[in-house]
Amino acid sequence: MAATPARTFSMPSVEPLLRSASPAATRNGRPRGRSIIPWAAAASNTLLPSNFDSLQHQILQQRRESGREMMATIDNLKRLCIDHYFEEEIQSAMGACMHLIHSDDLFDATLAFRLMREAGHDVSADDVLRRFTDGNGEFTLALSKDVRGLLSLHDMSHLDMGVETSLHKAKEFSSKHLASAIRHLEPGLARYVRQSLDHPYHLNLMQYKARHHLSYLQSLPTRNIAMEELAIAEFQLNKLQHQQEMQEIKRWWMDLGLAQEIPVARDQVLKWYMWPMSILQGSSLSRNRIEITKIISLVYVVDDIFDLVGTLEELSLLTKAIKMWNTAAPDSLPSCMRSCYDALYTITNEIADMAQKEHGFNPVNHLRKAWAVLFDGFMAESKWLATKQRAPGAEDYLRNGVVTSGVPLIFAHLFYLLGQDHVASTNEDAAKPLSDDIPPAISCLAKILRLWDDLGSAKDEAQEGLDGSYRDLYLMENPSCTPADAEEYMRRLIKGVGGAQ
Repeated sequence: MAATPARTFSMPSVEPLLRSASPAATRNGRPRGRSIIPWAAAASNTLLPSNFDSLQHQILQQRRESGREMMATIDNLKRLCIDHYFEEEIQSAMGACMHLIHSDDLFDATLAFRLMREAGHDVSADDVLRRFTDGNGEFTLALSKDVRGLLSLHDMSHLDMGVETSLHKAKEFSSKHLASAIRHLEPGLARYVRQSLDHPYHLNLMQYKARHHLSYLQSLPTRNIAMEELAIAEFQLNKLQHQQEMQEIKRWWMDLGLAQEIPVARDQVLKWYMWPMSILQGSSLSRNRIEITKIISLVYVVDDIFDLVGTLEELSLLTKAIKMWNTAAPDSLPSCMRSCYDALYTITNEIADMAQKEHGFNPVNHLRKAWAVLFDGFMAESKWLATKQRAPGAEDYLRNGVVTSGVPLIFAHLFYLLGQDHVASTNEDAAKPLSDDIPPAISCLAKILRLWDDLGSAKDEAQEGLDGSYRDLYLMENPSCTPADAEEYMRRLIKGVGGAQ
């Protein structure tokens, strides 16, 4: 099906990258650009190209593009992580996707599907892919020669929600024929195909793949230089900001002194920063990245205290102190536990104060309850391992592991920092903290984290504590299984958890 000319992309005047977003420049309460920070403003003259203000105009010029060209431009903006500068323009261009999703061209239809599903539209993969299959539901062999279409089909296949059989077949078909094609491709495209197979779209964080995608775009005969320059400027600004944040976090961690006071505890604060750095994108979220790293750090310290330091009696007293939530509560505890309690109490209250200043509601009561739920979970694990109680079932262990992963607690702090749910939470009787009633989007992430950890990532940290293992409990319940069988089952469970919700 031939593509018809799509709506003209016209670019209005835009604010420079580092200019603070005014109320008039916000979209649905969210700033369109990046909020200014002092060190970034000072660096802007050296980091930004001299023609920066005109780059956004050049990327999507005032001309008519085919629907395919427009979709490819949107896809490149997303892969380079600079799509946030073009939210309105991308939204207005979705009509082209709605048209091309019915195309008989594999690339057009699959890319249109992916962009629409990423934008939240309810589209059926089975309906889109049906025209590319034979009477038996198998993809036609002629498609195996369309490398660009196969790449797009492979990207699309990772949007499987667990119920679309065509996407499973799409993954097998595209993976097989792309792998076979690599040896016949020119080197630049061959590298891109191999990287796409090894690190599939939607199974990786795009900011880590953006440089690879930029290198690929730079190897093409037709290039969008303005897009490349904007992407490079974005890389440089993000790098500088992350370096500054890491320095601040490291100073905080050293001043806290917990690593020195509890030598057996893990000392990996820069590693713990990686998750906030990866998930919370944008200059406006700089403070949130720093504060959430502090919470993650304390979760690890508490975990090590439960696994390596405290007796059952001491851990029980520490859990009671958390529920009392006052600075006098831990007086009878060992010094290292008091220090951890003081840090936890102080940082949580500071985050609650930030939420109140930014959003008009202090969530400290909800956050302290979230901490109490975490400590109860750690306490349950300690009793399972330190007493002669019957070992928990694998599913009971995993259910408790959702809490002890720390994911619900971290998201509770993050959501309040972002101002989420604070209106509903003003009614203490009607609202529950997230840790008491965990939404599937959070519990699934926590299950995946716990299962991957039990598959061996904890060993990589040289962590000597014992806190149970889903694999071991599964083997106890299924004595005919080998460890390899149990690990394969866990990998299937991870895949199911990720796609079932």
